[in-house]
Amino acid sequence: MRKSMYSVAVGLMVSSLPFLSSAQTETIKQVKLTNFDLQSSSLISATGAELSNTQYHSPVYWFPVKVPSTVLTGLVANHIYPSPYLGLNNMLIPDASDQFNKEYNLEQYSFLPNDPNPWKKPYWYRTTFKIAAGEKGRHFQLIFKGINYRAAVWVNGKQIADSTQMVGMFADYNLDVTAAVIAGGENALAVKIYPLDYPGYPAKEQLQAMGPFYENGGPTGDIGKNVTMLCSVGWDWIPPVRDRNMGIWQPVYLRSTGAVTIGHPKLVTDLPNLPDTSTAKISLNLTLSNHSNTTQNGKLTVSISPENFNGLSSQFSQAIAVAANGSSIVDLNADKVSQLLIKQPHLWWPNGYGRANLYQIRLQYTDGNGVVADDTSFVFGIRTVGSKASVVNGFVRREFFVNGKKVHLVGGAWVPDMMVNRDSARYDYEMHLCRNANVNLVRIWGGGVTPPDAFWNAADKYGEMVWSDFWVTGDTQGEFKGSPDWPLEGNVFIKNVVSTIYRVRNHPSLLVWTGGNEGHARKELYDAMRDNVIGLDGTRPFIPSSSGFAKLPAGWKGSYPDNMTSGVYSGGPYDWEDPKVYYKKADVGGDWVFKDETGLPSQPPYTTLAKTVTNLVWDTKLPFPLNNTWGYHDAATGAGKYDKYYQEMVKRYGQPQTMENFSDKMQLMNAVGYQGIFEAAGHKINETGGVMLWKLNAALPSVIWQIYDWYLEPNAGYYAMQNACEPLHIQFNQDDSTVAVINRMHHATGSLTAKADIYDIDSKLIKSFSAEHISLNETGSPEVIKLKELLTATKGVSFVVLNLTNAAGKNVSHNVYWLSPGNDFTSFNTMQATELQTRVLSEEKGTSENKWTLELSNNTDKIAFFVRPQLMNNGEEVMPSYWTANYFTLAPHESIKVTVGAPVAILGGTQPSVLVEGWNVAKQEIALSAK
Repeated sequence: MRKSMYSVAVGLMVSSLPFLSSAQTETIKQVKLTNFDLQSSSLISATGAELSNTQYHSPVYWFPVKVPSTVLTGLVANHIYPSPYLGLNNMLIPDASDQFNKEYNLEQYSFLPNDPNPWKKPYWYRTTFKIAAGEKGRHFQLIFKGINYRAAVWVNGKQIADSTQMVGMFADYNLDVTAAVIAGGENALAVKIYPLDYPGYPAKEQLQAMGPFYENGGPTGDIGKNVTMLCSVGWDWIPPVRDRNMGIWQPVYLRSTGAVTIGHPKLVTDLPNLPDTSTAKISLNLTLSNHSNTTQNGKLTVSISPENFNGLSSQFSQAIAVAANGSSIVDLNADKVSQLLIKQPHLWWPNGYGRANLYQIRLQYTDGNGVVADDTSFVFGIRTVGSKASVVNGFVRREFFVNGKKVHLVGGAWVPDMMVNRDSARYDYEMHLCRNANVNLVRIWGGGVTPPDAFWNAADKYGEMVWSDFWVTGDTQGEFKGSPDWPLEGNVFIKNVVSTIYRVRNHPSLLVWTGGNEGHARKELYDAMRDNVIGLDGTRPFIPSSSGFAKLPAGWKGSYPDNMTSGVYSGGPYDWEDPKVYYKKADVGGDWVFKDETGLPSQPPYTTLAKTVTNLVWDTKLPFPLNNTWGYHDAATGAGKYDKYYQEMVKRYGQPQTMENFSDKMQLMNAVGYQGIFEAAGHKINETGGVMLWKLNAALPSVIWQIYDWYLEPNAGYYAMQNACEPLHIQFNQDDSTVAVINRMHHATGSLTAKADIYDIDSKLIKSFSAEHISLNETGSPEVIKLKELLTATKGVSFVVLNLTNAAGKNVSHNVYWLSPGNDFTSFNTMQATELQTRVLSEEKGTSENKWTLELSNNTDKIAFFVRPQLMNNGEEVMPSYWTANYFTLAPHESIKVTVGAPVAILGGTQPSVLVEGWNVAKQEIALSAK
């Protein structure tokens, strides 16, 4: 083992506030332990006590890793295995299943000599750290935010926890190490990570493009015996994760405090006079624990201040005694404390409905000597959430409310990274992408993971509501396969449930808990989820399952608080459909009264194609440009029907001639498909509870079910969703050929004018229509122009160009459709070329993001079709980039203003440029200097 002294950065849990300067400043320290060494226990004979001795020297090499890190992530970082994200590399790594290894001859790739399955035995993580001499006498906590699957911990030769105490992927563990650490010297930590109790048996590998997908969760679903990331055994969008993500997958902290610590704070906000929101009440509950042998007579100080807006701060203190080796429960509310009654509060609203205003609360316990014993803070939002269910033509429909107002949910499922490798910057980028797409709801899918704190912080910041499934699926707990007897250790499941509720219940983004995905756990566990949500949270709805098709057994309690069934429905469609199909479903109602899973294959743009399928040599036995590597990245049949998606593309737009032409034609498919889903639901906005995608993001480079890819590159469907879900929107209803105006807002629109211009393939204007003095007082979707008669008589391709302007003449919505009898758009291949003029209007440089506003003008007599601007840096597209519009079409003599932003951390110190191209638009690159 390398002999080295690790240095760790010390971060303050909170920043100091001026009005607390009278307290002594013995800092509460929280150190993130990052630098560890990793090795398999098959090579290490030493015990935990020996490994946690600072004098330990290993006879074998250990791999340096940065925690958080799963075992496989660490081995990939050390070049033991190739990146499983790319190509067919995953087939060069042994699996956790012995049977599976034999079937695919994967044993040959074990890096452990004479050990064909490198994931069968535990792994050791080891580190050392120093504690200053001045810390002597303080209380020390070792905090594990997430391990998988079991762990045992030693510090300085002493065992702190064993593998019966630390088990399950979704609990955090707070260990008292006060008696074990050495202040003024070096300390050693050894963590023994155990693999899953049952590794699960994967389904057949997807090694054939356009071939079948196999069973989600494997043929038996036996991964469900564990409380873990169920999809780590493989699903129809993720291959088996070879080590099943065993390891320390969330951060490890060492925290030092005084004798009294603050635990499990619960903050609840209420708007008691709804619909009046001028008064808010806050209640606060927490536990003070005294770790000393003497009674502590101190005071709790509570400070509340604005986090992301300008406003007044408040503070109050209460004297509280905590008995020796005891605890005190503190319960404060607005009836007892005037500072918890907030007048004219800045409310937290979901994306599209208002600002996501946030406050910070700081909690300090000061002992009798004026020394701060503990000091913690967190961000919260003032808001209420609720739900109600009603029966519509035999289907229960669920609706959700924030601050007393109905919110129409538009979003989709969120899946974990294949190797749970997202960091706080990545979570911020992805939530920002979601906000930019007008997503307002992100669903934590039950076969994945409840994500780390950084995800929830970003969701709070960007106004993204979160729907959180517990870790149950129909493919593992008996609805389709698996068994209701799984997971086998119910006590482990319940412990993980309780820990998760404690961890995330203060986040304003959390909208609803569900008992799992498309199924139910056994009654013992179902009741535990429901009861603990009520008892430990009680402020949010709980629904039994993400699918109303999964029927609750007789006698089981239903949703909380209304005791109704779920009222939400999965079941797709998951393949590409003509928009008219979605309109028909929305018009009929049925399971589309709240559709929580639908989607389509989603080929990324050409920009990331070579990164998604690293081997791009065409196999001429397959449709151009595919080879079988595409199959491993989800170009297969199954629920997504990539084969149908491809065939429909060829039927509509003609055989692709180049890879770039193929990618562009697939973007046309994406745009039409996602537009159809969200506009079909939008035209029934008052009759539906919402529509959600399967899914928003990707676990690895993929060609299916995503609005942006693993590299954070949006496809055209992303911008179709952005446009369809804008707060005020004009659209062409494809069930009856009418133009409608959709108001998603809770306030009046003012006077609007709608205009529809119909062009032919040669850009000749066929006819114009307009409707004036349109006004909506609240949410609605009135039809304002009828186009059926004209379009029925039109032959060939026609473009429907829609614009909505307000009373000041400002364009507030722009939308374009391409239509043709029989859906024949092959004439696009000979469309007349045109050009655009691009002008940079402004530049805004910020601390975390830079923005540019541009005007693109079509000064010709030709339609500029499917225009795609890209932010470029050193010849590469900047990802992520946040465009206010993209893949747009401009009629003759039409112009558009767009803004693009990108993180400063990605841009570096260089000045990017913008590349403008389109279906029939010549490429041009624009320097980003405002003129």
